[in-house]
Amino acid sequence: MQKITIPQDWPHRSASRHIACPPHLWHVQIIGSGPEILLLHGAGGGTHSWRALIPLLAASHRVIAVDLPGQGFSRLGARNRCGLDPMAADISALCKSEGWKPIAVVGHSAGAALGLRLAEQMPLTAVIGINAAIGGFDGVAGWLFPAMARLLAMTPMAAQVFSRMSGTAARTQSLLASTGSRIDAEAQAQYLALIRNPGHVDATLAMMAQWKLDGLQARLPQLTTAVLFITSSGDVTVPPAISQRAAARMQNARWASISGYGHLVHEENAAAVANLVLPFVAAHSSSSGVV
Repeated sequence: MQKITIPQDWPHRSASRHIACPPHLWHVQIIGSGPEILLLHGAGGGTHSWRALIPLLAASHRVIAVDLPGQGFSRLGARNRCGLDPMAADISALCKSEGWKPIAVVGHSAGAALGLRLAEQMPLTAVIGINAAIGGFDGVAGWLFPAMARLLAMTPMAAQVFSRMSGTAARTQSLLASTGSRIDAEAQAQYLALIRNPGHVDATLAMMAQWKLDGLQARLPQLTTAVLFITSSGDVTVPPAISQRAAARMQNARWASISGYGHLVHEENAAAVANLVLPFVAAHSSSSGVV
């Protein structure tokens, strides 16, 4: 089995470790002490996306950042477990195996959907969704985009071809700019390193192909866990209205907006995100008796 090598300059590399919890080999980063917060990146991301937010949260919490199966530096152990339900079940099993008891999950984009699904399985006091990808596609995109993802995921060498064609600095810069965000050259290089990894691309395609949110969307009104949706006005990947509408349907959810940033707002302005996350977690941890 090929060794997983983490670049020497990867953010918070000294905190990286690999944990075997079937069916996957997980890459995690654990920093700080105190009540635990679990960080879940979006499709195609990795722990590097939390590089600026982790120190702000770790000043008062034990922060656990996880690479999703097959993405970043986690190794995918079962390709049929990339959908919402199996992935949430595997993350829950990882937490149980390691004795982690997070009081909150912070999820970006698709990671927010995972956080909400975990709230149905674990005793969380809070879920924070950053530009949460919890809405369905409208119209023809509702069947066309998932079908395209499934086709690509089943096509031999599709991931290798994508990595080769898109694994250039110019294409990566264009892809990131299409989210409405502007991140620095160092962060762009980290995304480029992931795009150049066919295994990462393949796992991302598998996740997109297997992703189904209908059940979660239908159950949102029954979820009692405190939820904070954070959106950014310049996000052109996931419309802020998706989070606003979801919050209105839920029993214990609210919505907050940060102006002037795109889909990767937690990378562009981590301080603004932390200033929303930390008071929300503290308030709901206190009300639930967690200190």
